[in-house]
Amino acid sequence: MQIGVVGLPNVGKSTLFNAITQTSNAQAANFPFCTIEPNTGMVMVPDHRLDVLENMYHPKKVTPATVEFVDIAGLVKGASHGEGLGNKFLSHIREVDAIVHVVRCFDDDNIIRADCSTDPVSDIETVNLELIFADLETVQRRRDKAQRSRNGGDKNALRECELCDRLIEHLSASKPARTLEIEEEDRPLLSSFFLLTDKPVIYAANIAEEDLGKPISEVKDLDKVQAIADSEGAEMLVISAAIEEEISQMDAEEKAEFLNDLGIGQSGMERMITACYHLLGLISFLTAGEDECRAWTIKRGTKAPQAAGKIHTDFERGFIRAEIVPFETLAEMGSMAACREKGLIRSEGKDYVMKDGDVTLFRFNV
Repeated sequence: MQIGVVGLPNVGKSTLFNAITQTSNAQAANFPFCTIEPNTGMVMVPDHRLDVLENMYHPKKVTPATVEFVDIAGLVKGASHGEGLGNKFLSHIREVDAIVHVVRCFDDDNIIRADCSTDPVSDIETVNLELIFADLETVQRRRDKAQRSRNGGDKNALRECELCDRLIEHLSASKPARTLEIEEEDRPLLSSFFLLTDKPVIYAANIAEEDLGKPISEVKDLDKVQAIADSEGAEMLVISAAIEEEISQMDAEEKAEFLNDLGIGQSGMERMITACYHLLGLISFLTAGEDECRAWTIKRGTKAPQAAGKIHTDFERGFIRAEIVPFETLAEMGSMAACREKGLIRSEGKDYVMKDGDVTLFRFNV
């Protein structure tokens, strides 16, 4: 799963990317289009359950779930028509599964901007409108093709034409595709369009260091960003890229003390990774043993045989059953043996839908 980090030039995208991935892969400089080719980094999903399992099993290896972040070039007005690095920006964002849209919510005359705007609402509209313009072109091409098929007697093309008409009207009103209300049966058809504005979004409000920890009402423009997120069914995460960069260079003890002094429990980086994981509808089931304790990423709603296939295709092909105990139960009892003695381990079949935190042993035969 890939998360694209996007926004206008010089809003803190690359600084935030480096903090999230704990690398210096992305050049962060005070001039537009510092990033041209996208930078990528794999990030571990914070999961305290693995710490508990590690203390319980003392395994040779602990493997958390991961999400890939992609730092994408900054976008300017006219990108949908090739301005700036528009075509590259649009092609790179089309490949990701979700978007972290970084928005600058502080004033700094020393930071060069592609325009004179320091208004996050205007910044959001600039990015969103360019994505909408690109989507309009995509939908119009799909409609033209569907109309030709319809004229040729394809009955399924009528449904596609109708969806295209609704999308064109919706996008033309400057509304992203993800806010269009459609029947669940039309969702696969909409997904096949691969629209930029159909991707789930988190607005990362990049605030000044001195504003961290303040109520939203006391920080410049945060209420406006929250209102936009609410109207789109998106999420907003308040973060200071400069602070996150500083935190990323600390050891665990320094980090804990620093966060405590700031009066916040988790770093913005940890909150963002967890939020992105959930935004994509992902959960983790767990496997535990002396060789390895591991979190496995699956889509919410995945059934047991398909979850087993994440470990090995033979597990899915020869699936017999899944022996499952919820993590909370295992942690309370202290060991799998104690759970087994109390009859707390469930035996689940092919129709079982996996739950987040299921500690699982798959039985199979091939």
